[in-house]
This record gives sequence, C-alpha cells and structure tokens, in this order.
Amino acid sequence: MTENCLSWADLTETMSPNGVGKRTLAAEHATLIRITIPAGTSAPRHSHPHEQIVQVISGSGRLETAQGGRDFGPGSLFHFRAEVWHAAVFDTETVLVEVNLRP
Repeated sequence: MTENCLSWADLTETMSPNGVGKRTLAAEHATLIRITIPAGTSAPRHSHPHEQIVQVISGSGRLETAQGGRDFGPGSLFHFRAEVWHAAVFDTETVLVEVNLRP
C-alpha cells in the first residue's frame, strides 16, 4: 500500500499484557486506533485529556458513564469529551475503532 492508502494489517500491532491489541495511525491532530479486546476484559473508570470517539465494530459489553450504564454491541458509537470519565466491561471479544482528537 501507500502512505495514503493503508490497511489495518499494514500497521504494527502492539499487545498489552492483558491481551489487548492495538494498531495505530497517527496524524497531526488525531490518532486512529483499531483495538481488539479479549472477552472478560474490563477498563476501569478513567478519562483522557482529549476528546474521543469510538465505534464498536464487533463484540459486546457494558459502558458506564456519569449518566449510568448501557449495553453496547456492533454499530454502537461512544463520544467522550475531554476529562469525562467512563468505564467498560467487554463480555465477548470486541473490536473498536477509536479516534483521539488532540487539543
């Protein structure tokens, strides 16, 4: 491929100790990340200094925010403004595409 036309497979996958895999494409003002999360993984309550948009490609779980909890699945979208806390539990292997907007 070229630098203007890539596939996720062209990007190196990093693997965390808990089995979460990430492929990252960094641009000047945003980062696009494909994340594969094993079933049973949880993301404890946290926030980010930047705005974040997430699309669930496959899998399922439950999202917790200050507004309460909500189950999610393929096609779900999340939008978190900077410094807004959120947490999640992933019931099945889940694939997300995350956009992080730099301030």
